[in-house]
Amino acid sequence: MNLEKLPSQLIGNIGLFYVCYELSRKGWNCLPTTRNAKGVDIIIYDLNGEKKFTIQVKALSRRNPVPFGSKLEIMADFVIVCVEVFTDKPEVYILTPDDVKKNIHKGVKDGKTSYWLQPQGYLKFREAWEKIGKGY
Repeated sequence: MNLEKLPSQLIGNIGLFYVCYELSRKGWNCLPTTRNAKGVDIIIYDLNGEKKFTIQVKALSRRNPVPFGSKLEIMADFVIVCVEVFTDKPEVYILTPDDVKKNIHKGVKDGKTSYWLQPQGYLKFREAWEKIGKGY
């Protein structure tokens, strides 16, 4: 099976549900939102319903730059980059919006702007679950 040819929606689903799995193991209740809707991908809350956060998941089949589109709009409390989603243990990187903004690459080609988070911009945030904390 050629993993590079699989639909991006499948890659996104794998990343989304893997992140939900990991967050659930850390005590969070996870509510995935409607896929491909603008906004956050997951809403989490602790077991007491006192702490609530929103998550944006960026899933990739391999360690590549993460696209953020033509406008750098981050609506979530955390951005979780999930790469190597077809392996037994995907790599997970947890960033705040400030982490993303400090490490983002802005490209301009033919008058069009695009934003990318290069691997060196997210690798230092590997398994940084302490940013979110525990849900119990």
